[in-house]
Parts: sequence; structure tokens; C-alpha cells
Amino acid sequence: MQPFRAPEALTGVSEATAVKAPTDRDLADRVVRDGDEAAFRTLYRRYTPGLYRFVLRLLGGNEADSEDIVQQAWVKAVEGLPSFRWEAAFGTWLSGIGLNCCRATFRRKDFRWLALDEHSEPAAAIDRPHERIDLESALARLPVGYRTVVVLHDVEGFTHEEIGSRLGISANTSKSQLSRGRRLLRSLLAPLDERQARV
Repeated sequence: MQPFRAPEALTGVSEATAVKAPTDRDLADRVVRDGDEAAFRTLYRRYTPGLYRFVLRLLGGNEADSEDIVQQAWVKAVEGLPSFRWEAAFGTWLSGIGLNCCRATFRRKDFRWLALDEHSEPAAAIDRPHERIDLESALARLPVGYRTVVVLHDVEGFTHEEIGSRLGISANTSKSQLSRGRRLLRSLLAPLDERQARV
């Protein structure tokens, strides 16, 4: 007995006419070799939503700066594409460029990059007890260094060694930042009466 095969009329696509989506490398090669705008637009559509969310988290919800950094990251990516060696996934490489653009913004705006003070306070206290803070808001209120390591490790899935390499810190510093960041994040997410009892 042969397995059931849906007629082409019902599926709308035969195996012979099915079109494979081009790989990132195929698209990148077309951009580098031919300046192919359609290939660039495809890459842009694939990766911009994730890059934007990543940058937005790192910048604590600042939408205007996030949009600027996403554009900067794409400009740098296109410039660097001819020398990209494909040792990492395209999205990982692009996120690294976005991270570097965020770091440059932090330096320009004179934020402390790594918040090594164990007693760092969140950006602002909640003044309305009936409001419940959500995770994105709590992340936005973390000091820059804590937020960066929490996002890279817990959201993006980087190891401490990878974070250390990207940020120019040791893996142990990354672990310390993550621990302190998580502790502060938990305190921000705790119900208000718990936060007041700790004061």
C-alpha cells in the first residue's frame, strides 16, 4: 500500500515548482557582488525585527535611539559584509554589531557601562502602588551594565565567555553582573509591599 499523496490541485505547489528561500549567505553574496537591493531588503526584513527588540532592551526602551542604532548597525554590516567569514550565523554577527553601536551610544551619553556597585539603584522608584511593573519596564530600569549582561545571557543565550569577549570583560565579571542584575530585577518585579518591607 502506498502512502497517501495530496493532489497538486489541493496543495497548490508541486515538489518540482516549490521555491526554496535563499540562504543568508546567498543573499549576502548577491549584495556584495552585485549590490542587489532586493537581496538586501530580504536580509533586512529577516533580521530587523529581532535586532530592534535586542537593541531596544539594551537601551532600556528608548525607541528613538533604538531606531537610529538599528540603522547604524545595518550600515556597518553592509560595509563589513565583504570581510564577514561566516564563522557565526549572520544574525549573531549582526547582533554583535548592534551591541557595539549601543556601547558607543552609552559612551557618548556618558552612561556607566558596567555598574559594579552592589548597591546600584534602579532608574526610578515606583510611585503608584497599584501599578504592577512588567519585565520590559524592569529591564529598562536596570543600570546599563546589569541590563546588558542580563539581556545577552538570559534573553539572547550567550555564554559568559562570549559575553566577556564581546564586552571586553572577564567571564567572572559577566557572572557577577548577571547575578546582581537578576537580584535587582527580582526586587523590581516583587510586589510593592515586599519592596517596602526591605527598606
